Amino acid sequence: MQLGDKKLVVQRAALGAKHQSQSMGMGMMPVPAAQPPPQVQLPGLEVPSASGPATEVICLMNMVTPDELQDPSEYEDILDDVREECSRYGTVKNVEIPRPVEGVDVPGLGKIFVEYLTSMDAAQAMQALAGRKFASRIVVASYFSPAKFHAKDFSN
Repeated sequence: MQLGDKKLVVQRAALGAKHQSQSMGMGMMPVPAAQPPPQVQLPGLEVPSASGPATEVICLMNMVTPDELQDPSEYEDILDDVREECSRYGTVKNVEIPRPVEGVDVPGLGKIFVEYLTSMDAAQAMQALAGRKFASRIVVASYFSPAKFHAKDFSN
């Protein structure tokens, strides 16, 4: 759809095995979908490509705002909610949510980084979380470099 000089791309957010497994009968094993997570294109939002090799770290975008991360109790609630939701798809080793610092441009601000035990766990989380709504915002997910994650380098 053309909006002025921009192109709006709309894609179905519910893809893959998550829906297949809900409709399967008893005794049937869900078959993982071979579809990639949905790609969301928003003007002004640069999203690293989720294609390429899967890693054990995923980056979740469009879930939190810097204002939500300033209050320590709200930050802890968000951290707990993310850890609980993400643990449904595999073993979560670590969750990092960069917080705002007054007068400093914090890399990765507004993003949530989740490290899983295996890249298979991360792939299941990507499939389930990409395109879902969180606080009335559509979640965008991509794989993230484990080396950058461990170095706490959350820049693009």
